[in-house]
Amino acid sequence: MFGKKRGDSPGYEDKQALSGFGGYQPSDSPGYTPSPVEPASEPTPEPPKPAKQPMSRSGRRAMYGFFATLGVIAVAALANNGSDRSSSSSTPRAPTVYTPSPRVVAPPVTDGWQSVAGADGLVAYDVPPNWTPKPGTIHGWEKTALVPGISMFSSAFVGDDYCPAVRGSRIGGSGLATVKVADAPGAANKALYDLVVSAYNPEEGPLSAKIVADPPQATEFTLGTGAKAPANILIAEVTLGYTGACIPKRALVGVQAVDMGDASAALLVYSDQDQQGSADREQILKILKTYRGVPEADRKTITPPPSTLR
Repeated sequence: MFGKKRGDSPGYEDKQALSGFGGYQPSDSPGYTPSPVEPASEPTPEPPKPAKQPMSRSGRRAMYGFFATLGVIAVAALANNGSDRSSSSSTPRAPTVYTPSPRVVAPPVTDGWQSVAGADGLVAYDVPPNWTPKPGTIHGWEKTALVPGISMFSSAFVGDDYCPAVRGSRIGGSGLATVKVADAPGAANKALYDLVVSAYNPEEGPLSAKIVADPPQATEFTLGTGAKAPANILIAEVTLGYTGACIPKRALVGVQAVDMGDASAALLVYSDQDQQGSADREQILKILKTYRGVPEADRKTITPPPSTLR
């Protein structure tokens, strides 16, 4: 499933993890300050560096995903191919077997939903049954001269290949991120802005997506120890300013940001609208509210089954 990356795009780099939560820091433009989202009319109250897979939508800014397990398999296959060059072409090649590293999982807190654990099981969130959890996948949109970019880990996706006209089309997704803003409301605003501007504008500009935000919701995040941390939930409707194959007229984006001291941890959820399987405002809010710390007693280490490449 690996493809050539778009243009000269450098992709993402894994950055130093934040203490306690872990994760990948989104790359910010020097001196970048996000523009405030437009309020609604209501009163405002593991292994080698993984390969990259382009998942573009015609004219839409390309999304990249790193797939740790498949990345290692691909590297192993390349090494195997290289060592076989001197042998006879008729000699059968032994299959390459990769056993993934153990990972920590956590039980869902929502009946019938699936859990996506992150940061070595310290945190988790739940997604509906029609979503596909990809806890080992890092995905996002790259920083360019036009957009700030954003990177998310412990991902989940909905509506893979829903639009036959564009390979790799998706209705929506989710993931965890770290935001270099100390207060939860500011971090939620920045994370939402970074995702919308990076994902819902045309490849070459202009930045035409219109953002209308609901009033922010102050809340609390429960750590695995039972302690509380201040948090903020922000949901916005996005109206796209251009058209094309697989380009929605509108989308919804939601964030829960948690104040962790020098920076904030965030869960982001985004979904095109008016498609079968789209997450509406109520469902996005429900996903966001499942974001939680996981008690140590609820964490379980598993080893995913081996993968074989022939």
